[in-house]
Amino acid sequence: MPTPQAPTSEETPTGDPLPHYPFSTRGDRLAPELAELQGRCPVARVSTNSGDEAWLVTGYELTQHVLRDRAFGRSVLGRADSPGQDAPIIAPELLDAMNHLQKAGLRDEVLKALGRDQPSLPADWVEGVTREGLDAMVREGGPADLQHHFAEWVAAQCMCRLLGLPFDDHAWLAVRADLDLTMVTPTHEELARNWEEIRVYMHEHMTARSPGEPRGLADRLADLNAEQSGLTDRQLSNIVSVLFVSGYEDFASFLGVAAFNLLQRPEVMDAVRARPETMPSCVEELLRYSVVLGNAIPRFVTRDTRLGSAEVKEGEMILLSLDAVNHDPAAFSDPGAFDPTRSPNPHLRFGYGRHHCPGAHLVRRQSGVAFRTLLDRLPALRLAVPPEKVTWHPNRMAIMAAEIPVTW
Repeated sequence: MPTPQAPTSEETPTGDPLPHYPFSTRGDRLAPELAELQGRCPVARVSTNSGDEAWLVTGYELTQHVLRDRAFGRSVLGRADSPGQDAPIIAPELLDAMNHLQKAGLRDEVLKALGRDQPSLPADWVEGVTREGLDAMVREGGPADLQHHFAEWVAAQCMCRLLGLPFDDHAWLAVRADLDLTMVTPTHEELARNWEEIRVYMHEHMTARSPGEPRGLADRLADLNAEQSGLTDRQLSNIVSVLFVSGYEDFASFLGVAAFNLLQRPEVMDAVRARPETMPSCVEELLRYSVVLGNAIPRFVTRDTRLGSAEVKEGEMILLSLDAVNHDPAAFSDPGAFDPTRSPNPHLRFGYGRHHCPGAHLVRRQSGVAFRTLLDRLPALRLAVPPEKVTWHPNRMAIMAAEIPVTW
């Protein structure tokens, strides 16, 4: 394949329009365009929702290379002249939160809250709130919506408790989180106004705290920041906001898409129900197999270099399609098959190396508890409609079903 050259407009070297990414925001299948590019050109030039251009990476080894090589970074995302993927960036700390927390001496507190132990989210509590949501669904009668009563319910409960936010506010917060992660619908003014409402809410919540008596992670960060003054009040409230928005949306997305995948495989549900010790392996395969990323993981070229067959230039944007990467046949045998016993299973759902998602432990641990509870509480659970009849929210960064109708 000839080396691609960066076009000067939204056209390929042959004059054809560049492919527009993302290709789909459906969670029931990997977009066929991703599979086609993966086999033909795993580093391809595309246009984005912002009207800019980027290099889309769909290959497993190339993605590992980008995530470990310092020729590709994230810190320039906040520059005004940087290419964009979706909506304009409101503040640099929104897409570089962990680096800002580290510089302010607050990163360890976040990692402790999200780490293996997760003291704020004990397993018996997660099981209890999961059952509470399912019991409410059963009382309403079937068919009912599993996306609402399970995926969104569990995600909101976990994130509100983790941050110390009143759960009574979760519906208000979820509406604004949903809008913030819609890629093309809001105008910049709508998006900025929506985000400011979330930011002000978090600021007022932390301002109302009793110092030394934290209700959750948000208060602990505010107490530590008051001592060290590493972040402005606006920066801290922005970062706490993004912790909620990304944590809630990503977790609700995965729980919903993963449940949809399980419901099509009653034999897998029966096997895990019979041997609950296999749930961790099943969760890992759900993480690999599930299509949950509406857009891509962005990185920027920090110096001219080569990426596969492409010569990439400083300042250009790289988009990593982790859904495509996790279906790369060069890394996974029969990647289109769902195999809960797959081992090894080196998926890149949470990134790689130094670019590893700090929420990985939370999703792994709490998903296992939630799915075990779901299988135990509703042993006859099944889709109430054919899988192709499940509808999906369009243009969402974190892919979500509009509704998952189930009966039991």
